[in-house]
Amino acid sequence: MAEKKSTKSFILRVDSDTMDAIEAWAADEFRSTNGQLQWIITEALRKAKRLPKKKKEPKNEENNDE
Repeated sequence: MAEKKSTKSFILRVDSDTMDAIEAWAADEFRSTNGQLQWIITEALRKAKRLPKKKKEPKNEENNDE
């Protein structure tokens, strides 16, 4: 079973020109502004190899004793 990810809230202050650019980019990608910010941060972390490594799930081997 996959782990449920928790989210944390925080306040982010950005200048209005930056926010306008993020909102326009989000609209172009059919994302919410929050979703766009999450995507930008995740991509930056991935490219910097800063994300934790994903755990490999063990294969579910069932007994087929029929």
